[in-house]
Amino acid sequence: MKILHVVPTYIPAWRYGGTIQSVHGLCKALTLRGHQVEVVTTSVDGASDSQVIHQEIQRVDGVNVRYFQSKSLRRIYWAPTMETFVRHQAKNFDLIHTHSIFLWPTWMAERVARQQGIPYIVSPRGMLVKELVRRKNPLLKNLWIQWVERKNLEQASAIHWTSDIEKEEAAKFSISLPQGFVIPNGAEIRSEDPPQDHFEENLFKGLPAASPLILFLGRIHWKKGLDRLIPALRHIPEAQLVIVGNDEEGYGTFLKKLAAEHHVENRLHFFEPVYGAKKEALYKRATVFALPSYSENFGNTVLEAMSAGCPVLVTREVGLSGTVASCRAGLVSKGDPKALAEALNQIISNPELGRQMGENGMRAARESFGWPAIAGRMENAYQQILEKASQR
Repeated sequence: MKILHVVPTYIPAWRYGGTIQSVHGLCKALTLRGHQVEVVTTSVDGASDSQVIHQEIQRVDGVNVRYFQSKSLRRIYWAPTMETFVRHQAKNFDLIHTHSIFLWPTWMAERVARQQGIPYIVSPRGMLVKELVRRKNPLLKNLWIQWVERKNLEQASAIHWTSDIEKEEAAKFSISLPQGFVIPNGAEIRSEDPPQDHFEENLFKGLPAASPLILFLGRIHWKKGLDRLIPALRHIPEAQLVIVGNDEEGYGTFLKKLAAEHHVENRLHFFEPVYGAKKEALYKRATVFALPSYSENFGNTVLEAMSAGCPVLVTREVGLSGTVASCRAGLVSKGDPKALAEALNQIISNPELGRQMGENGMRAARESFGWPAIAGRMENAYQQILEKASQR
């Protein structure tokens, strides 16, 4: 198959979170399965651009990627040269797969696909959630859904959800969505542990070596529920909370004030993002990984922690919460600070329980979430869509 993936941002703009990682993992695995995969994206990386060549194919871990420059309206990733390319080349692909909503590149590609009669799949990637819309630009986003995005969604060949929770949240909108399918994100499963010296490069300098370590890794953003994890720290004696991630909106300032109000500021530690083997080493070092999100369509970092053998604590709103519960890779908790503290104490106070949860999570990640298996499921979904399109 010839598949065109359209995503607003891509490697090396890691600041934009799990979508980049998930799309790249999928594209790598599909390429290894023999499909002709091409990614179309922008070079936007914060206020500047990634150091890439524009408009020409570049190989990123074996994946063909074309970057286009967004010179204005960068908040919606407007790139007119991208539209020119997609309009001229779309017919060379069997199918178009877009990732995200509310942003110009995916809207444009879906519109072109409809005009040229090319099947297309939409992966909202957690953006079609009522609570997220309500808490950030509700008027603008509701207008965008009704007048810009609605037709793209309703006339898609299919919608790809990464979890049942994401699918259920989207059903709350007044949109006649087409038939969808649920395929989770995958994980890079390593056959060997990373070198143990990665986390010793002053990363944990100053932290009590014997203290339990609660790890959060990801964007420092209100939806991650850190405002309820920090108060929970009051009820977890001696535990250190390590927050690793980028803070694009300055939310960390509020969290530091909150920690001071609850007298846990000396046990709260912020670090810049880390990647690759160094990130995996963080999971190995942690006593427990916590993701107490208000909304999380999947939870890539949960899967990463599981694959590294780290027990996890998640709230019910996290897409992977059902998997965590069913494979006993950790605990699923209510979101209030008291409930979070009780769950975290249960894991921290029982090292054998934590070890067993870690082993359960590692086994589940390797058996069900390796990228080759996930790509195989996506390939089957693509084939079904193309067969259905050929019968029209």
